[in-house]
Amino acid sequence: MKRYELIVIGAGPAGLSAAIEGAKAGMRVAVFDENARPGGQLFKQIHKFFGSKEHKAKIRGFRIGEMLLKEAEEAGVNVQLNATVLGIFPEKRITVRFADHVEQFSGDNIIVATGAAENMVLFDGWTRPGVIGAGAAQTLMNLHGVQPGRNILMVGSGNVGLVVSYQLLQAGCKVAALIDAAPRVGGYGVHAAKVARYGVPFYMRHTILRAEGKDQVEGAVIAEVDDKFQPIPGTEKHLDVDTICLAVGLSPMSQVLRMSGCEIDDTPGGLVPKTDAYGETTIPGLFAAGDVAGIEEASSAMIGGRIAGLAAAHRAGYLDDAAFEAQAETARASLTQLRQGMFARENRGRTDLTETEEGYALSQNLLARGYVTEEELKAFPAASEKRGGVHPVIECTQNIPCNPCQDACKFGCIMVGRQITSIPQIDHEKKCTGCGMCVASCSGQAIFLVDDDYDETRAAITMAYEFLPYPEKGQKGTALSRAGQPVCEAEVLSLRRSAATDGTALLTIAVPKEFSMQARAFAFDGGVD
Repeated sequence: MKRYELIVIGAGPAGLSAAIEGAKAGMRVAVFDENARPGGQLFKQIHKFFGSKEHKAKIRGFRIGEMLLKEAEEAGVNVQLNATVLGIFPEKRITVRFADHVEQFSGDNIIVATGAAENMVLFDGWTRPGVIGAGAAQTLMNLHGVQPGRNILMVGSGNVGLVVSYQLLQAGCKVAALIDAAPRVGGYGVHAAKVARYGVPFYMRHTILRAEGKDQVEGAVIAEVDDKFQPIPGTEKHLDVDTICLAVGLSPMSQVLRMSGCEIDDTPGGLVPKTDAYGETTIPGLFAAGDVAGIEEASSAMIGGRIAGLAAAHRAGYLDDAAFEAQAETARASLTQLRQGMFARENRGRTDLTETEEGYALSQNLLARGYVTEEELKAFPAASEKRGGVHPVIECTQNIPCNPCQDACKFGCIMVGRQITSIPQIDHEKKCTGCGMCVASCSGQAIFLVDDDYDETRAAITMAYEFLPYPEKGQKGTALSRAGQPVCEAEVLSLRRSAATDGTALLTIAVPKEFSMQARAFAFDGGVD
């Protein structure tokens, strides 16, 4: 039986991060993953991560996956794919099924990073072809280049539902509506705003009643729900869709941990192992990291994996107490940053939050319809001050853990401060050069450059643009409002791309001056519908 000092089950963000830390400390590490390629969900994620520089903010998920794989290879991690772990047995032995045989391995330490599985919601016709999970939709689009459908209903307004809805638009699909039984949008407002700008209607307090069609989805019926989440008769709406995409949460894949005999907690978020601050379960040397220990963002999963890897190395004697505590404390502090703000664990499910940490009124329209109104934005200085010349307009209105805009401006025009969840502010004593790096760096596409003095009658607006085909200089189109409604005619002035912006296109359009604080998206014939 082959023995490793550290066995990691799962080659996703948490598992790879754990393996890297163990191998860097000197451990002999093996990673087993049932999939044909490593990286877990990262290679589906074409959007940019949030957080700070140390959390890999403003870097796209698949780029982070590439970085982790390279780091694991350089550290000497042995990654074995198409390797399904069937169970964990006494004395930390595992059984692994390969293509044509089964093997047993033993580990001095085992870290389980098996991730999570998509939840489903049951309704009439839920097994009909055309009903698909959001993760499956991402796989089709971002790994295989296949549209999941042409006209899609998204069920669920958490970050997964919002991000995948935007990626569906990028893939050329139409999102007919986004619905959620909850009374308010569950994910980041900046994610919702990206979707709303292109005309996708949000229906909060709505659920799906049934999928229509004989052999495949040909429509969907939704209805409003009451305070007990029961459908209200007479509120039914028919939607002409060919695909129903479900983003209704995730459940930890803790089966092998349950088999191991460690203590399991039955929580509202699923069955998760009882762990200490370092991810160690009630069985010494058996750890859990990432979504299997509790559903969070991928950035948190990577840090959790790092902490578990450090703890395993310390337990094996590769790190002394001082080195371990120093590195673990740094990682924990980084994780604490990501767990702050209105989306912190202790705030999950709360509907009584009415103000930001700074005392600004939270946009109720954003929570109900996915976009902030012009009137509501007046409370936020960085989003509402109209000035002469080029200046940034920052429509970030929630306390989320993100600050790459501060690092992006070399001249210090944008300030977030030490508190990563603070609402960005603008230092008007510093001159904006119009370089656009803040626009390109914003993971939520919430920053715009506005030049009110482009010419005598027009203002110029620079925004992130992530749709194909790209518009060309001189092309005419329509400027869209935050709600995705036509505002005015717009002319393309330029479209810039560079390695420094990770391929993010910076689109600059000209609009009549009176619309400079309303135009927030662009559509043209042959582009976004």
